[in-house]
Amino acid sequence: MRILGIDPGLRKTGYGVIDVQQAHIYYVASGTIAIPTDLPLHHRLKHIMDHIREVIEHYKPHESSLEKVFVNTNPETTLLLGQARGAAMCALADTGLDVAEYTALQIKKAVVGRGHARKEQVQIMVQHLLNLNAMPEPDSADALACAITHAHASSLLNKLKELDLDTTHTSKMRGGRLHI
Repeated sequence: MRILGIDPGLRKTGYGVIDVQQAHIYYVASGTIAIPTDLPLHHRLKHIMDHIREVIEHYKPHESSLEKVFVNTNPETTLLLGQARGAAMCALADTGLDVAEYTALQIKKAVVGRGHARKEQVQIMVQHLLNLNAMPEPDSADALACAITHAHASSLLNKLKELDLDTTHTSKMRGGRLHI
């Protein structure tokens, strides 16, 4: 299974692609989509959407995951981030991918073990988990961490289905733990 993770932003949108084979995860690709800040908002959003479509077309993921927006102290910043996230979600949905969503707290908890981990800690753990030669850039690391989180969550849900357990009320993650 190939998973695409997205860390949306209006200046930089990170993406990360991993392959999952049984209990192992493997790095495929990652990068940052730099969004020109001199463009009007609607062109910036289109830039995000077009480039995510290109990533999807090139790497052909089976599943996708997206970081949820957190409520910022500045409402305008939160709204703008939500619009960037919406552009990313539209690109994913437009290509037929289902979108799993995870909060930054859930992602950090799943990858680092602490929901309030620093960005550098996420980068180090992503480098370690994917056996990378160098530390990934922050936005790429966040996107890869989102994909890793989805790999773990979907793996658990698949195991529950194999055991023929009712999973209709699952996938509620609180505090980084999947509650059934």
